[in-house]
Amino acid sequence: MSNTLDSHVAAYQSDNLYDFDNEILMTWYPQRILHQAGARSSLLELGLGHGHTVDIFSSKFPRHVVLEGSPAIIQNFRQKHPASRAQIIETYFEEFSTDERFDVIVMGFILEHVDDPLQILRRYRSFLAPGGKMFLAVPNAEVLNRRLGHLAGLLDDVTTLSENDHLLGHKRYYTVSSLRAEVTKADCEIDRLEGIYLKPFTTRQLLNLQLDRKIIDGLCAVGIDYPELSCGILAEVSAK
Repeated sequence: MSNTLDSHVAAYQSDNLYDFDNEILMTWYPQRILHQAGARSSLLELGLGHGHTVDIFSSKFPRHVVLEGSPAIIQNFRQKHPASRAQIIETYFEEFSTDERFDVIVMGFILEHVDDPLQILRRYRSFLAPGGKMFLAVPNAEVLNRRLGHLAGLLDDVTTLSENDHLLGHKRYYTVSSLRAEVTKADCEIDRLEGIYLKPFTTRQLLNLQLDRKIIDGLCAVGIDYPELSCGILAEVSAK
């Protein structure tokens, strides 16, 4: 499957300034999902991305299917994780169809990439097993460091996409209110909302501080109760 998604593979090959943030986000939110989801059998995950989440989920779910539209990203993942147990299916999210129903569906930092997030939410809502849950993780435009940057005159608008956002293929940011509105339009409801990683300063500033890992973990733990200020927003969603 030849497509423009391959053009973003460089951003997922671990030589980017923002790998610092990505590693924090991508290893924290799967643990929160496992904590909230409890013992369930099957998981459908949209996107391989940096690959941090796949081994975490595969170790807990007997059935783990991952959808990815970029052959280059799939190849990059398989080179780094040759022993992965996950079943990887090359497909566009908009085109995937199945008779299988999943206990858990994870869209980890996916909705900011797609052309029509509402279509995706409605489509995958139909793939939930009875009592199933979707978990959505999205980037937060109103994260503390962007708010500070705006107040300092360094950022005209907190929703402005950066050069790195474009490199990653991002099309939008979310806020707590805009995510709630989108989920409601998809005939779903948010059962739980929490923050992912309360990020007080820019990535470069945080790297210069050389913070102990315990402080980083503390920023993630504090962020749970402050989704409006955190780097990411994690929503646990069920169908109405």
